[in-house]
Amino acid sequence: MMADCIAWVLVLAIAAYACAGGTDYGAGFWDLLAGGAERGKRPRWLVDHAMAPVWETNNVWLIFVLVIMWTGFPTMFQAVFTALWLPLVLAAVGLVLRGAGFALRKPTRRLAQRRVYGAVFAVSSLLTPFFLGAVLGSVASGRVAVGTPASADAWANPTSVMAGLLAIASTAFLGAVFLCSDALRFGADDLVGYFRWRALFAFAAVVVLALIALPVTHDDARYVWDGLTGGWGLLLVVLAALCGLATVLLLLRRSHGWSRYTSVASIALSVGAWGLAQRPYLLPTSMTVAQGAGAPHTLRWLGIVTVIAVVLVGPALVLLYRLDTMGELEPLTDSDTEAAATPGDNS
Repeated sequence: MMADCIAWVLVLAIAAYACAGGTDYGAGFWDLLAGGAERGKRPRWLVDHAMAPVWETNNVWLIFVLVIMWTGFPTMFQAVFTALWLPLVLAAVGLVLRGAGFALRKPTRRLAQRRVYGAVFAVSSLLTPFFLGAVLGSVASGRVAVGTPASADAWANPTSVMAGLLAIASTAFLGAVFLCSDALRFGADDLVGYFRWRALFAFAAVVVLALIALPVTHDDARYVWDGLTGGWGLLLVVLAALCGLATVLLLLRRSHGWSRYTSVASIALSVGAWGLAQRPYLLPTSMTVAQGAGAPHTLRWLGIVTVIAVVLVGPALVLLYRLDTMGELEPLTDSDTEAAATPGDNS
């Protein structure tokens, strides 16, 4: 019973990271496609100011995921990190480079350096969700089990590639939806329509990729396919699709506040559907939740620590996100950072 509860906490943490971190990855995706220095100046300005208050906070969810995996399901953790160490290392490198690029781009005065840091940030925002999605695809396809050696087939397979592409498209969708609202609260009316159309295109890409993934999943990840096309898994898939369609309608009606909630619900429900489709397995079809769980007393203490973390940290995170979406948290402006520039940096 406790193992099942911890497993669902893990799924919820993955959903939280997919939504919070995914929004930031999506902003980086549109940063990459914004164009040259002059053409992309306004969209990149919005990305910088929208992400600044919360981008570091969103990685808390990833840390939470790793702690739960390592402590609650050590055998699963070992199997996944043994078989999929390469995409996980590439994702970790992308996380580090992405953070460094974003942190260093804004205060840098030299155009050449800004371009380098911006490129590092944007490209990492594309590659990191792809590799993380590929890891989930590998697990869902049943290619990871205890003793599985690292190999290209473990993560460079049809299900993994489709999961990686869906991760990119989903983050692009989330990022564009949130940037529409951010454009409004920053008074950048010219960028509202700019990101609205990109959100719609991203949703269309998600739909197309999902349709392509149907036969791929049927042939390559049959157990998860059966879970997604029946029972509670199918219900959550339908609800996720309805939330996605609701987001599109809200965007067309220019109701950008509510569109954030429906877009987040769409991604969170999709992750939940994957969790339901995979049960009772941690690693289909070789390791159940009970088989991969740690010692009972370890799970009990992990449950206690999780409750304490939710009580102590949860309200602060909710307040932070709430203040940010209401526009109460304003990052430093360019004029503020100008004071920190040293003489000659503009050359």
